[in-house]
Amino acid sequence: MRRVSVFGATGSVGASTLDLLARREDIEVAVLTGGRNIAGLAEAAVTHRAQLAVTAFEDCYIPLRDALAGTGIQVAAGPGAVAEAGLVPADWIMSAIIGAAGLAPGFAALSQGTTVALANKESLVTAGRLLMAEAAAHGATILPVDSEHSAVFQALVGEDMAAIETVTLTASGGGLREWPLADLATATPTDAGKHPNWDMGHRITIDSASMFNKAMEVIEAHEFFDLPPEKIEVLIHPQSTVHALVAFSDGAVMGHLGAPDMRHPIGYALNYPNRAALPIARLDLAKLGRLDFAAPDLRRYPALALAQSVMESGGAAGAVFNAAKEIALDHFIARNIRFTDMAPVVEQTLEQYAAQNVLSAAPANLAEVLAIDNEARRLARTVALSLAAGAT
Repeated sequence: MRRVSVFGATGSVGASTLDLLARREDIEVAVLTGGRNIAGLAEAAVTHRAQLAVTAFEDCYIPLRDALAGTGIQVAAGPGAVAEAGLVPADWIMSAIIGAAGLAPGFAALSQGTTVALANKESLVTAGRLLMAEAAAHGATILPVDSEHSAVFQALVGEDMAAIETVTLTASGGGLREWPLADLATATPTDAGKHPNWDMGHRITIDSASMFNKAMEVIEAHEFFDLPPEKIEVLIHPQSTVHALVAFSDGAVMGHLGAPDMRHPIGYALNYPNRAALPIARLDLAKLGRLDFAAPDLRRYPALALAQSVMESGGAAGAVFNAAKEIALDHFIARNIRFTDMAPVVEQTLEQYAAQNVLSAAPANLAEVLAIDNEARRLARTVALSLAAGAT
């Protein structure tokens, strides 16, 4: 039996992971973690006979305890409990907690030298070098779960990294891709929260519309595959069928195609290094008929230009970028700022942090990453409030 834990079990990636686990008879679930969706977490814990269920919120302990009373499932609550869950022995751990909250449990999981399927973008964006070094130090394996990075990873099996000319990540363009530029400032969280192809959570769907999600993925690719910024490109691909392209020095281009279903990259990571049958739709290119591509307009997607500057700066820039992005998204969802204000919040936060600190200095440990995150969030809130005041 393989012992498996799922961090972020009640999110979209967590739910897809549990769907695949439910189809297996050789899986034993050690830990499931979640947030405030206590009913969902408790139901998943019972269904999958988890040994431990953890909510990230201490005030949710009693509701979770009561929901699991009599089941024999252990219960814990709070950020510290989530981090400690990373130390519970497991052969394979899905790291799908959204935001910087996924850092501590992810690092804890790596310390036990296990396999971590990484869906938490923030880990690589904020602490990529530390994360990869931690995995190497403990003999742990990190497998990418973002569809684009899984696609690149698969295309590179057996290849010489020195032969790569470019890696291209594709993007749907999000729910506002057809909107006139002049109208973007009027987009509401509801407008931006409608994705044309993928079924994802509300926050990540808005990040798709702003392309901050893709900007994060560009930085992830830079960190995970140790690629220079100039070798990473983005293409708008409305069908979300081609997930990534890798071009080599001999002129060959390897592409990864598949239906837009997160169960493929999750399943690939779950079964790696083998492949196994997965319950996803098979691609019918004749029925699809066409594949479209276009270069992204940086006026529409300024987040991509910000990602380029973050990679060039290195050091603390990724942690500042991520923290500011999260605060900007919070304020947009709260309707304090406009859709088009999110990129300025991030840009001005990066500028203010650089004016007060050494942006190029790399954090030496996780504590420093979290300190940078905290300071950047403080600066970003000030910037967002200033923009909000100016808009009224």
